Parts: sequence; structure tokens; C-alpha cells
Amino acid sequence: MKIKDMFEQKEHLISFEIFPPNKNFSEEKLKNVTAELVEYKPDFISVTYGAGGKTKGGTIEMASYIKNNLKTEVLAHLTCVGSKKSEINDYLQEAKNHNVKNILALRGDVPVGETEEIYNKGDYKYASELIRDLRKNREFHDFSIGGAFYPETHYENNDLVDLFHLKNKVEAGTDFLTSQMFFDNNIFIKFKEQAEKLDIKVPLVAGIMPVTNAKQIKRIIELSKCSVPKKLDKLLEKYGDNLESMKKAGIMYASEQIIELLAYGIKGIHIYTMNKPEIAREIMKNIEFAR
Repeated sequence: MKIKDMFEQKEHLISFEIFPPNKNFSEEKLKNVTAELVEYKPDFISVTYGAGGKTKGGTIEMASYIKNNLKTEVLAHLTCVGSKKSEINDYLQEAKNHNVKNILALRGDVPVGETEEIYNKGDYKYASELIRDLRKNREFHDFSIGGAFYPETHYENNDLVDLFHLKNKVEAGTDFLTSQMFFDNNIFIKFKEQAEKLDIKVPLVAGIMPVTNAKQIKRIIELSKCSVPKKLDKLLEKYGDNLESMKKAGIMYASEQIIELLAYGIKGIHIYTMNKPEIAREIMKNIEFAR
């Protein structure tokens, strides 16, 4: 089923994100993880294109397993940085052959070992160009296409530039938009209000990253430049040196974020599971009454 249609039929959607197999996380292990995640009844599961801008490495294979074996809807990520149209078309044809109907179209990060010059080597510089090209291609017109956005200003831009790029994505044919992680709901709500003023009316999905490892999250925050509310800062300060306590506190913080966002009428919640089903399980228990 297309995610676009799912948004039209339900008050809100809750989804999980996983990353595909790699040298530290086997395909067999990931299949066990996804089988457990399916038990918690997400509306769909997304599969990333590979950490750090690497190649697709198993994305379609895992997406196919979730869709065709586990009978759960799936969203396959697609990044265009440095890619030629022929490579994109091959990927989409592979997705189509495996009954994958939903694509998250992204520009993507600079791959490891490359510089920003790679943006000039492919046929696409921005995700909006990829989305527009997909909509023009009759062979792939049947996909539901999602895009990404930063609820806080992207480090390369300012507020107006971010909103301009987002408007371009929507006009190019984006069906829904999923946010990068954030920890302050006020920032997300404010961004939503600004987007609506520009007539951006597609569903906005809130990307929620459970903080379960203080060292890991501090590194992610450093890279993403996202804000840390005083409440979360205090949790990191008090429980950061105790892995079990930090995990429990982080799950509760993420659960409270989600409950508040659903109360505000946000159409989608996307939980970055980091391939840890126990985190998704606890969050889904905590928010059960709000679903």
C-alpha cells in the first residue's frame, strides 16, 4: 500500500527505521530484529540507504523481506548524491520488481573518502531534482515519494533557504516529509506553522531518536547541530554514565515527546530504532493509550 494513501485513511501513522546489514550487523540478525519489530504493529518500516552515505548495500533486499515475507509495508531510502540517472533507474526498477511501492528520496551525505565535489559528479544536485525526475518518468509514476527536512536550520543554510528547498520538494511531487531527529517539540511545531504559511500541506512526520547512549548521542548532536533542551541536558548529566539508567530515561523522554506531538495532531511519528527492537517495544507500550 502507498504511504500517501495510508495518511489519507488514518489519523496518524507510527513507523520504525532500520539500517541494512553491514559487517557488524548480519542479515540473519537483522531479519530477527525486523520480525520482532513487526510484532509491535508499525504502520511501516523504513530501510536506510547505508550509513554515512555509502552504497545501497542490501536496502532493497531487506525492504523486500519486510514487505513480502513479513507482510508489513516498507519505505526504501534512495540517495542521489553522485549518482547517474541510469543508476537511479536501476535501483527503482529493482524496487518495483520486489513490490516496494514507497521511496524516500534524499540528496544524501558526502560518502566516506569523498569531498563535496561529488555533488557535481552526478546528475542530481538536490533531492527536489530527483523527485521531479521521478514524477516525470512514467515507468515509476506509481511510487509514493517521501522527502526529508530539518525542523532546525540545516548547517549549510538559513531558515528561509530551508523553507525554500522544502517548498521545491513539495512542488516537485513529494507526498509526505519526514524530519531529521530533534529533541525540542516547540521547534518542530514552530517549523510546522511556518511551513503551513508557505502552503506546505503534505503530512509532516516527526523523526524521534531515543537517547539511550550519552556518548553516542553527544556525537550525533555535534554533527547535526540540533538543540538540546534543558530537560534532556539534565538527563544526560545525571544518567549519562549509567547505561541502563540512561536507556530507561531516554526511552521515557522519547515517549513523552511522541505523546505531546500526537496531542498536537502531528500526522506521523518515525522512530529511529538503531536496530534495537527492545527500544521500540518499550516506547510502543508507553504510548499505547495515545495511538
